[in-house]
Amino acid sequence: MGAGGAASQRAQDARRQERLLREQWQAARRQALEWKAAGEGEQRVLAQLLVLTARGWRLLVDRQRAGTRTAHADMLLVGPGGVFVVDVIDGTDGIDVTAGGEPGEERAARLLAATKAAESAVASLGMSPVAVQPLMVFAGRRYDADLGRIRLLGEQEIGPALLSQQRRLRAESVRAIADHLQRVFLHQGATAVDPQAPSAPEPHRHSSPDGLFDLEGLRDAALKAAMHEPIEQWMTFLHPDQVTLVRRNWSGPARISGPAGTGKTVVALHRAAYLARRTTGRILYVTFANNLPRVQSTFLRTMAPAVADRVDFRSLHSWAQEFLQDRGIPVRLHRDKAETAFSLAWKHVGRESPLAELDPAPAYWHEEIDYVIKGRGLTRFEEYATVPRRRRKASLHRTHRQSVWKLYQEYESLRSERGVHDFNDVLSLALAEASRRRDRPPYAGVIVDEVQDLTLVGVRLLHALVGDAPNGLLLVGDGQQTVYPGGFRLTDAGIDIRGDRGQVLRTNYRNSKQILDAALTVVADDAFEDLDGLRTPGRRDVDLTYHDGDVVRVTRHAVDAHDRELLNALRSLPDGALADTALLCPSKRAIGHYRRLLTQVGIAVCQLEHYDGRAVDAVKLGTYRRAKGLEFKNVFLPQHDAVLANSTQADTTGGTETSQTAREREELRRSQLFVAMTRARDLLWLGSVTG
Repeated sequence: MGAGGAASQRAQDARRQERLLREQWQAARRQALEWKAAGEGEQRVLAQLLVLTARGWRLLVDRQRAGTRTAHADMLLVGPGGVFVVDVIDGTDGIDVTAGGEPGEERAARLLAATKAAESAVASLGMSPVAVQPLMVFAGRRYDADLGRIRLLGEQEIGPALLSQQRRLRAESVRAIADHLQRVFLHQGATAVDPQAPSAPEPHRHSSPDGLFDLEGLRDAALKAAMHEPIEQWMTFLHPDQVTLVRRNWSGPARISGPAGTGKTVVALHRAAYLARRTTGRILYVTFANNLPRVQSTFLRTMAPAVADRVDFRSLHSWAQEFLQDRGIPVRLHRDKAETAFSLAWKHVGRESPLAELDPAPAYWHEEIDYVIKGRGLTRFEEYATVPRRRRKASLHRTHRQSVWKLYQEYESLRSERGVHDFNDVLSLALAEASRRRDRPPYAGVIVDEVQDLTLVGVRLLHALVGDAPNGLLLVGDGQQTVYPGGFRLTDAGIDIRGDRGQVLRTNYRNSKQILDAALTVVADDAFEDLDGLRTPGRRDVDLTYHDGDVVRVTRHAVDAHDRELLNALRSLPDGALADTALLCPSKRAIGHYRRLLTQVGIAVCQLEHYDGRAVDAVKLGTYRRAKGLEFKNVFLPQHDAVLANSTQADTTGGTETSQTAREREELRRSQLFVAMTRARDLLWLGSVTG
């Protein structure tokens, strides 16, 4: 077809579409006039929404929740974009928003109460509250603004606004949710409306022929459908237990824990959106790793764009630096100079001390200072002499601790001479400032993801921002997935998690049995102490919901042969699969090797430190640590067992680690490998080199 013919065809299609829309509008207008109880403006808005029902939306008119009098809405609308609770304001209502007026507080409160009732109704289906939105529509006006969590729209804006919503629900889910809401809400002189059958209410039914209208069936169908979507896609449906945690009202600090794959981060993100909609203050969502906030911010912006700007996603150290800057407190963070100060301190007082007999590698003793002394905020030797060194297996007698303290003092002296701070100093300064000035809480709520990776000082700092306020502090994490040395208990931070404020998720939604069994084999013998102080076995029982994952093991005698198998496996993935694929390594050196290898053969690479959560058709490349908090359909772990191959490793001085420090390092490496393995949903590729 020539250019002229194509243009003519497009014009014909456009005219047909215009004619169809005009016919739909006229039919909807005629139907709206049948609703005698509605005012003229409400009839016009109803006609606008009835047009949507020809496009798969379902409309329920003038409904009130059973047993309530204040939870009232003119309409409930269910469509691909979610559930919308609609209150229509006619010109006769006397509210002139164009002149600067706002809906009365009482009317807004009624709409929010109706929205809360709708949230409760769909929670039994496993639908997150972020998918339920209140709308106030002004008949005869042009308007688009926000009033808290309520979106204010004009009569002409309502249709385009709803059609532009991101797709959350499939057609069968729209029908099921509308039917469920129709059963839950009392009939108030109206019913579900349908352009094809305007006056015939749909029968109340418990299930449809396709089995999707029962609660359990809908939940199962929603979870199954989600498995076919990219990992980065926003999830509307959670398990009802997870939805309960998202909506829970906690009387003080709370914690959500659970094994890998149980949806802790998903719950935390939905909780952030939920709090942002119900408070006037800002919400701080903080993690230890500096790459996770970018990813999580992208996810929340997709999940709940209306409140995304009210949630601050930050790494703990970057937030602390900015906090101190805003308070006028100078920070002279210089990592290289601080590292030099420690190297000199080890040379002066550490190398010839009793510490070298326990472990001649200075890195172990640097960690002791970072995580036990400065990480716990210890300032006197008497404190350090008796403090429990949680997750540190090497037994230190008093003479050893005296040597560590002497090394610490020398390091602090040399660091101060250079006029620089280290990362622990930044947190200590921020804690002192936050504790000193408590005039106005800077945040309405603080959510801490991967809390087990923080130091005690870091947790105390975040606790100081909100104290024990209701719904103020939520700690999310799992002690088994610790990838850094050292540890603490929440009681050490003055945080008391009582009763139902400590919740454990027990259902794995990510990993198949094959993948989870492979990962648990690595840590089966490593019991761990969680933040509550309980000793927990390495192999924990969980319920599984996903069964299609696979583990592929490849062993070759040479690195070149191993790498050829890796490249072949990557090339054999379906088109577009690289967007959900990660290649993870234990070290930066290994990352450099595989970045060059993939680039040479034309396989696109996106380094995890630059990944922001948006879908990109490239292999995500990073360390095991960088993968914390993320998940992918396909995970490749080349030479995955190399770090575990030897029970002892030679250090730069030619000596060997003693059994205590060696066991500690090996356990930490196993934990890091476990984290990497449990990032996989559909495919876990494990490469080994035996030569």
